[in-house]
Amino acid sequence: MSVRADNSSSLVLASKSPRRAKILSDLGFAFEVFSTEAREVSIPYAPRRTVTANAALKLKAARVLRPGAYILAADTIVWFGGKIYGKPRDAEEAAEFLRELSGNVHTVFTGVAFARPGGKIESEVVCSDVKFRALSEDAIAEYIRRVNPLDRAGAYDIDESGDLIVESYTGSYENIMGLPVEPVLAWLRGDSSSERRA
Repeated sequence: MSVRADNSSSLVLASKSPRRAKILSDLGFAFEVFSTEAREVSIPYAPRRTVTANAALKLKAARVLRPGAYILAADTIVWFGGKIYGKPRDAEEAAEFLRELSGNVHTVFTGVAFARPGGKIESEVVCSDVKFRALSEDAIAEYIRRVNPLDRAGAYDIDESGDLIVESYTGSYENIMGLPVEPVLAWLRGDSSSERRA
């Protein structure tokens, strides 16, 4: 069954990210935003397992209170040099992240999870590569001044003043924003051929 705006079962986005909400809205789906308090995990040297686990934790937390809904959840991290970069604790750590990523290519991993009412959790991981410009201290300070980096994995948002720090990327742009379009469309439009079960 595909999810439609007039479907009797509602769609829940288990995320407080305005970027994910924007992507889902631009795809034409009506949905409810449900921010969970699920405690996220970080599994050393395992970016795929980390985002898969966190997306599932968010989905399960939302399902407790919205058991009759279709639920979509996601988790995004930046991976570079064997290190997982999540959301920085403060502006100082955000600047540290940007210094470490400066001039280098890193990988953005997003794990997405989906469940139909009463159904099993289906999951997928999408990755994209991003190359940063060589950033001066002034450029880092200017970026942090313009963009709130504290709710962004890796302390940056490609869709908000991304031209200041991003030189190039390969793969899904929406994935770098936090919600890859292809698996989401496959699930919500009922294309079971691409589903993976977790």
